[in-house]
Amino acid sequence: MASSAAEKFEDEGAAEKATTAFARDQLKAVIERIERLEEEKKATSDDIRDVYAEAKANGYDTKTMRAIVRLRKMEKHSRDEADALLETYRAALGLA
Repeated sequence: MASSAAEKFEDEGAAEKATTAFARDQLKAVIERIERLEEEKKATSDDIRDVYAEAKANGYDTKTMRAIVRLRKMEKHSRDEADALLETYRAALGLA
């Protein structure tokens, strides 16, 4: 049985609509995942802020704590390099 040009065109149109619907659904799923992750990120940020507030209430200096957290994220060689550069700048400015 031979298919007419009109049937072929309809088949292509249906396939294009299915592809478009799939892409739309996929995009919607990705956007919803990002939104959920943003909500989780905000909740985590709120939790971190609460921990810093608790530390401050217990007498800790939160600015120093944030610096320590930042330093602990760095690899040792990067931390050593940053320390050396800071010391060089301090010496150049007479702060050593």
